Amino acid sequence: MKISFLGTGTSQGVPVIGCQCATCLSNSKFDKRLRSSLMIESSESRIIIDAGPDFRYQMLKNDVRTLDAILITHGHKDHVGGLDDVRAFNYLSKKAMSVYAGKFAFPDLKREFHYAFEEERYPGAPSIELVKITGDQFNINEFNITPIRAKHYKNEVFGFRIGDLTYITDANEISDSELEKIKGSKIVILNALRKEKHYSHFNLEEA
Repeated sequence: MKISFLGTGTSQGVPVIGCQCATCLSNSKFDKRLRSSLMIESSESRIIIDAGPDFRYQMLKNDVRTLDAILITHGHKDHVGGLDDVRAFNYLSKKAMSVYAGKFAFPDLKREFHYAFEEERYPGAPSIELVKITGDQFNINEFNITPIRAKHYKNEVFGFRIGDLTYITDANEISDSELEKIKGSKIVILNALRKEKHYSHFNLEEA
């Protein structure tokens, strides 16, 4: 299994528009960060976690020509804003894109991309097959996926364990029972927004 960080930035990315701080003015490649997304590949399949506003550029930058499914952690715009661009994969694969999301993200997706879910869709609108994540394990081809519930302020979000990898973004609380699902992971990717306390993300110490 191969993993690629497509983005590790905050909701606005780095640099932030108009910001004059040292980080945003930096020339370091580490200070050029797109919105959060992870790509997971095997010899047969490719899935990504989250498709934010940078989705199109992330796909082009990494020369992604096939995509089997998209996992959505939650319905905030910085994690789903690029879903319109699954149209390209619809055209290439001649089928709908499977998008897996929890029930709390469904209203966000159907509101944001209402034109993709209308009975009579506009020609050329994205074709999306929404699959509800319930908390039980499920499979996408050879990938066995364990959803991990977490809290992002007052919102329920999902992290995912895929084999020995656990990925959790935009969270500030994980229950003991959900932490049990992480045990034994060889790689844990966990959000840590900053050193100071934050209301909806783990800080560095908490992570």
